[in-house]
Amino acid sequence: MKIQIRTLAAAGLLLGFFVVGLGAWTRLADAGLSCPDWPTCYGHLTWPTSPDEIARADALYADDAPYSVALAIPEMIHRIVAGALGLLVLGLLILALRHRTGLTRRALTITSVLAGLIVAQATFGYLTVSLKLWPHIVVTHLLGGFSVLALLFWLWLETGPAPRSGPAGAPRILAWGALIAVVLQIALGGWLSANYAALACTELPGCRQGAFWPPMDFASGFNLFGLDIGVNYLGGALSQESRTAIHIVHRLWALVVCALVITWAWQLRSFGWRLLAPGGADASPAAWLLLLVGMQFSLGLLNIVLQLPLGIAVAHNLGAALLLLAGVYALHRSSTMEASPA
Repeated sequence: MKIQIRTLAAAGLLLGFFVVGLGAWTRLADAGLSCPDWPTCYGHLTWPTSPDEIARADALYADDAPYSVALAIPEMIHRIVAGALGLLVLGLLILALRHRTGLTRRALTITSVLAGLIVAQATFGYLTVSLKLWPHIVVTHLLGGFSVLALLFWLWLETGPAPRSGPAGAPRILAWGALIAVVLQIALGGWLSANYAALACTELPGCRQGAFWPPMDFASGFNLFGLDIGVNYLGGALSQESRTAIHIVHRLWALVVCALVITWAWQLRSFGWRLLAPGGADASPAAWLLLLVGMQFSLGLLNIVLQLPLGIAVAHNLGAALLLLAGVYALHRSSTMEASPA
C-alpha cells in the first residue's frame, strides 16, 4: 500500500508542478480577473465561446473588463487542473486513512496537512478573484501552491525506501537557513509580481537610466497595511518608487540566497556531484542545488535584459519551485542518509 501512496504522491507532484506553472502563466498574462466569478467563468464550467454567450457575459459583468477568450482560457485551465489536484489529494487522504497501520506517523501527518492546505488553496483561489488580485492574497495563494508541491515531494520521499543511517552531511542550521532564505525569496518574487514591479528596473548592473540606486520608497513598497481591500489591483497600484524598492530588495536577496545555497552545496559535497544515478538513489543534492540556483540567477537576469518575456518569466517561477524541491531533498538526505565519498 505504501507503494500505491508513493505512486499517487508522484502523480500529484507532477500535477502540482503543472498547476504552479499554470498559475504563473495566468498571473503573468494578466488573466487573473478574466473570469470575474468563481469557480465558474461567467457562469460556464469552461468559458463562453459563442457570440451569444460572449454578449451575455459582457452584459452580465458590464462593470468589469471586456471578456477575452484568450485570457479566460489560461485562467480556467488553471482552475480545472487545480481541481484535479485537489481530488488527487483527497484520494491520497482516503487511502492513507484506510491503510494507516502501514504508514509512518509523519506520512499520515503530511497527508492530513496536504488535505487541509488544498481546502485553504481553494478558498484563496476564490479570494484572489473576489478581492480583485489583492497582493496579500496573491502572495499567500502562491506560497500555498509551493507548500503543496513541497509536501507532496516530502511524502514521496517519506514513503520511499528506508534510508541508511549515518552522520548529517551538513550543519542543520545552515540547511534550514538556506531553505528559509529560498522561501523568503519566493515570497518576495510573489510580492514583486503581484505589484507589477518586475520591470521597475530595466538595466544591468544598474536599475534604470544608468542609476544604481534610483529614488525608492521602501516604506510604501513593503507597507503590508497600505493596500486597501476592494481596489482592482490588475496592473498594480503602487508608485514607481515603491515598485523600484521591491525590485531592488528582490535583487539583493537573490545574492544572499545564492551565497547560502552555494555554501550549503559545498557542505554537501561528500555526497558527490552526480545529478543522476541508477534509481536516483545516489543523485547528489549538492549538484542539484548548484545547478538550480545558477539557473534561477540566469533566468532572473534574462527577465531584466529581455523585458520579462512570458516564457522566461514562467520558467523563472518553475525554477523557484525546483530549487525549493532540491532544498527539501538536500535536507532530507543530509539528515537521514550516510555521507558517501566524493
